[in-house]
Amino acid sequence: MNNWMKTGLAAIGATLLGSAAYAQDYTIGVSNTVQGNGWREEMICAIKAQALASGKVKSLNIAHRNTDAAGQLEDLRNLISAKVNAIVVNPADPAGIQAALKEATDAGIVVVAVDQAVTEPSAYIISNNQEQYAYLGAKWLFEQLGGKGSVVYMRGAAGASADSDRDKGFKKALAEFPDIKVAQETFTGWQQDQGKQQILDYIATGVPFDGIWTSGIDNVIVDALVESQATLVPVVGADNAGFVGQLNSVEGLKGAAVTNPGSIGGAGVTLALQILEGQKPAAQTVLVEPALWENVTDAGKEQLKAAADPSLSPEWPVSISIKDWTSYTKDQIVACKGPGE
Repeated sequence: MNNWMKTGLAAIGATLLGSAAYAQDYTIGVSNTVQGNGWREEMICAIKAQALASGKVKSLNIAHRNTDAAGQLEDLRNLISAKVNAIVVNPADPAGIQAALKEATDAGIVVVAVDQAVTEPSAYIISNNQEQYAYLGAKWLFEQLGGKGSVVYMRGAAGASADSDRDKGFKKALAEFPDIKVAQETFTGWQQDQGKQQILDYIATGVPFDGIWTSGIDNVIVDALVESQATLVPVVGADNAGFVGQLNSVEGLKGAAVTNPGSIGGAGVTLALQILEGQKPAAQTVLVEPALWENVTDAGKEQLKAAADPSLSPEWPVSISIKDWTSYTKDQIVACKGPGE
């Protein structure tokens, strides 16, 4: 064998070895503080599916439990100690976990916050545009009421940055409709049972209301209206499979679903891998813009019909992928398996 062939084969071998090492090189940590919520479960499954589909993640280290900022601080520090390459985090409270996020980036760990913003400037954010989510839905609702009436305002979790951003969007729309009043404001904690009981309790008071805006706790709100034989007032929610199905099938129900894909978790994995490979985004924050699907126009009904997916869990958003950010198949996200599983 001549020197040229030896050199060529050595180069090919080195390339193949490098590719093999590169293809399964990263360990990604995940921190999430809400368990048992369909949206968050889809987010975790999207993280697993994208990590697997990427071919670049050796393993995931997932801290997925119901806890507060103090518990998340502990989980994040455990991930730092485990020396993961990147952390994908859905923050319980931006200020409460800022110290741990700084510790992570100081240690050379890439931090990507998904779904909600964080205050640590060294962290990256990829999120659904939460302020616009609320504004689109609230404006549509207020227009349906002819600019007059009272609404039940069902928020998410107090202190969560997504809730704070949505509150800004809701109040921006409210300022445009001075004759709309908030009859009742509640925090559902993004928990289905809690949200349903809250609306049932309010219905029981007998105080009239003309519409309901929800922070993604929606199909159970419609269930409560139907079960209590209350008036089917217009309802705004998210693109959860159960609610989208109701907008297509519940007679007399007017409503709108605003997209808020849980698949943002998979987008967070993609962004983390891009940054690890030296492809940093132009801005520290990347926003995914929402769309609104309503059932009061023919065009809106067609959108809802096309979006419906009864095979999904009722609490899962039907937007199971995000263009340019996720590459897994439906089977992969539904299987909810990451590398090595």
